[in-house]
Amino acid sequence: MKFPFPSKRSASLLALSSILALSGCAFATDTNKKPAPVAKAKKVVKPVQGDEFANFSQWGDVSNFIDQMVEKNGFDKRQLQATLNKTHYVDSAIQLMKPAPPGKPKNWAAYRARFVEPVRINAGVAFWNQYADALARAEAQYGVPAEIIVGIIGVETVYGRNTGNFRVMDAITTLAFAYPDTPNRTARMNYFRGELENTLLFARDENIDPFSLLGSYAGAIGWPQFMPGSIRKFAVDFDGNGHIDLRNSPVDAIGSVANFLVKHGWRTGEPTVFPAKVDMTENWQRFIGQGLEAKFTLAEMKAAGVTPLVEPPADMLFGLVDLQNGADASEYWLGAPNFFAITQYNRSFFYAMSVIDLSRAVRAARNP
Repeated sequence: MKFPFPSKRSASLLALSSILALSGCAFATDTNKKPAPVAKAKKVVKPVQGDEFANFSQWGDVSNFIDQMVEKNGFDKRQLQATLNKTHYVDSAIQLMKPAPPGKPKNWAAYRARFVEPVRINAGVAFWNQYADALARAEAQYGVPAEIIVGIIGVETVYGRNTGNFRVMDAITTLAFAYPDTPNRTARMNYFRGELENTLLFARDENIDPFSLLGSYAGAIGWPQFMPGSIRKFAVDFDGNGHIDLRNSPVDAIGSVANFLVKHGWRTGEPTVFPAKVDMTENWQRFIGQGLEAKFTLAEMKAAGVTPLVEPPADMLFGLVDLQNGADASEYWLGAPNFFAITQYNRSFFYAMSVIDLSRAVRAARNP
C-alpha cells in the first residue's frame, strides 16, 4: 500500500523535501514555461547519499530479520549480510517521518492549489495524448476511467518527473530498524520490515540489483509511487515485455494503477463524489470520522441534515467527506465507494479530492 501522504514539516524540512523530490511533494511551477514533453520525463538522478554505513547486519533485530529471510524465503545468509552491510543509514528519512509540530489548521484550498495548477494540468494533457491507447485499454480492461489514472500519476510524480532519489534499500532499512520514537513506532517498524522483505524479493524475482531502486524517503517507487509490497501484489506487466517496471514503463504504471483501484473496490461506471451541504442544527456530525468506507444510506444522511446539491442514486451507500478550509467554511461532499477506493491509495480525503479535481481539469483542458 502506498505510504500515507506526509504532513507539513518545518521550513527547513520542507526545503529539504523539495530538493529531494519526495513522493507527492508540490511541483514548483512557472506558468511562463511550457512543460517538458512527457516522453522526456525520465532523467538520470543522483541518489541521495546515506549518512553512514551502519553495519546493519550487526544489529540484533537485523540479524533476526536475516535469519527469518533465510528460513522463509531461501536467501543465502552471507550474501544477505553483505547486502545489508552495504546499506546506509539515512537520517533525513527519519526526520521526515517525525510527526509535524502543531501548526495551522488544515486548508483544503491551499492543498488543492499545489496539485491543480497549470504545469501539472498541461503535463497531464501531454501524458494522456501520448499514452491514449494504453489508457483506453486500461479503462476497457479494468473499468477505471482514463482521467482517474491520469489524475493519480499526476498527483504522485507529475507524470514521472518527481519519482524520488533515495536508494530504496537505504530508506526502508533505516525506517524498518530505526523508526523515530512515535506512539505507533512498533507497528511502523513492522510495516517497513515487511516492505524490506518485499524489496529483496522483488529484486530477486526481477533479477535486478536492489540498490538500483530509487524512490521516495518512504521507499515508494516509480511513476505511480508504489511501495514494494504493492508492486508485488498489484503491479502488472501492461506493456507485455515480460517484466514489471514502474520506474521506466509508463504503460506498466497505467495498468498497475487501474489494477490497484479495482482490487481496492473500484466499481465500473459509478461516480466518485457529490457536492453537499449540512444543516448545522441537525445531527450530521455523527458521520464525521467514520473511516474510509461508504456505509450510510442516502435516506439516513438526509434525515441527519446532509443535503446533496446534486441528487445521487438512492440505492448507493456514502460517507461524508469534510474538507477543512482553515478559517473559512469547510466543504462537504458525499463520497461514493469509488471515492473511498482512491483513499486506499493514500489515506487522505484531501488526496482523493485532489486526484478527482486534477483529473477533471486535465479532461477539460484536453477537450475544451
